[in-house]
Amino acid sequence: MLARDLVNHPANVMTPTKMAEAAREVAESVGLELDVMDRDRMREHGMGAFLGVAQGSEEPPKLIVLTYRGDPDNPQNNLGLVGKGITFDTGGISLKPAANMEAMKGDMAGGASVIAAMRAIGSLQPRINVTGLIAATENMPGGRAQRPGDVVTAMNGKTIEVINTDAEGRLVLADALCYARSLGITRLVDVATLTGAMVVTLGKACTGMMGNSHKLAKDVGVAGERSGERFWELPMLEDYRELIRSDVADMKNTGGRQAGSITAAMLLREFAEDADWVHLDIAGTSTASGNKGHVVKGATEYQPGRWPNWR
Repeated sequence: MLARDLVNHPANVMTPTKMAEAAREVAESVGLELDVMDRDRMREHGMGAFLGVAQGSEEPPKLIVLTYRGDPDNPQNNLGLVGKGITFDTGGISLKPAANMEAMKGDMAGGASVIAAMRAIGSLQPRINVTGLIAATENMPGGRAQRPGDVVTAMNGKTIEVINTDAEGRLVLADALCYARSLGITRLVDVATLTGAMVVTLGKACTGMMGNSHKLAKDVGVAGERSGERFWELPMLEDYRELIRSDVADMKNTGGRQAGSITAAMLLREFAEDADWVHLDIAGTSTASGNKGHVVKGATEYQPGRWPNWR
């Protein structure tokens, strides 16, 4: 319900700063550590992919880090949950059509899922160390917005040619994954409303799953069966890597219409590096079907004067 309420808030309310405040309330309520990284600290870490997306917005970006230490004597017993937190996605310079753009307030559903999961983890206190990372920003077409053809450099030094500014989620996740690796996290699961192609592929029946570890994917699948979440694994063949090959950078941020969900995952794989990693594309499953597809069923819809309503 917490995740649903966060997603259903309008974007003028649920800004990156407000997402960080929601994370702070969660941290205080269940005893988690919280670190909120601002634009200056991101620049110090070389997060050029994340900052490239954020530079078109007046709203300051936030990399929100929630930490639970359930097995402090065994740091290798760890898991990282990484969520896409685009609090509103216009598409940037590659502007989306006006029809149904209001639904893009829900492009932070992955980040909301991670905040809510960390609250559950803090309450249940499992014997594992879990870090939740939420890459929160808007994607806006301001005068400082990145342009198609720009090249950005991620935290690990890899360069990305921006072909389409509406393929922004993979850019913010790239730096979030890099930062997770810098913290020594060896198992990663990212959650993102990443591609419209996933809705075409699987509709709203199940979430697309990709990754570099069949064992971790199997574990996620078993967890999904137990909790009522359905996942379907798509192939990560090396052939798909050719679709994001760039002439001017290490890769480009979109491979076109072919296998759009898979090529997005192929880019993310470059930043998970040698960690066991699974990517969950929840573009179809994050919202309800029907005309009000941007409202998640079962949640309390926003009412003026009631924010915040996740308590």
